[in-house]
This record gives sequence, structure tokens and C-alpha cells, in this order.
Amino acid sequence: MAKKTIMLVCSAGMSTSLLVSKMQKAAEADGVDADIFATASTDADNKLAEKHPDILMLGPQVRFMLDSFKQKAANIPVEVINMQDYGMMNGEKVLKEALRAIDAK
Repeated sequence: MAKKTIMLVCSAGMSTSLLVSKMQKAAEADGVDADIFATASTDADNKLAEKHPDILMLGPQVRFMLDSFKQKAANIPVEVINMQDYGMMNGEKVLKEALRAIDAK
């Protein structure tokens, strides 16, 4: 399986960094080769161009940017992270959701 690059976007990039580390632990436990990182919405365009992620996942607090990111990242899936999984920092569920969306495209 090729390495998956998963980009999380939130308003400041802070709350999501905890989720990133939980997702990385889940990926290691499942034997998934993944580069998972978080960025602030203000820097998302730069990161999109620089990292070419396989999926872009938005934190619930920036869900209003969904349409704008779908246009910018037309060739990859763009999803909003489930609010409950985000609140519980459920890295495993968010990772599974990301991989499902990547495989479905």
C-alpha cells in the first residue's frame, strides 16, 4: 500500500495536532504508512500545494470552508471530520474515515 498523506485543517492548527498524534498511533498500530499533519486554515493553500495530500479533512469549526476547499482541491476528497470523533479525539475512527474516502475516489 502506498503512503497516504492526510491533511487536517482547523482554525489555528492547535486542537488538531492532538488528533494528528492519535491518528499516527492508530496508523502505526494498523500498519498503515501515513504522513498525517495539521495546518491552520490560513496556511492551508500553501500546504496543499507543497504536500499534495491524498485527502483534506476539515475540523468541525471550519466546516463553512468545505465548498471553497472542494474547489481548490478538486482532485482529492475533502471531508469534514465527524464532530463527535473530533470532540473525543478518536484518532482511529478519523483515520479509518480518511482511508475509506481515499480508497473510494
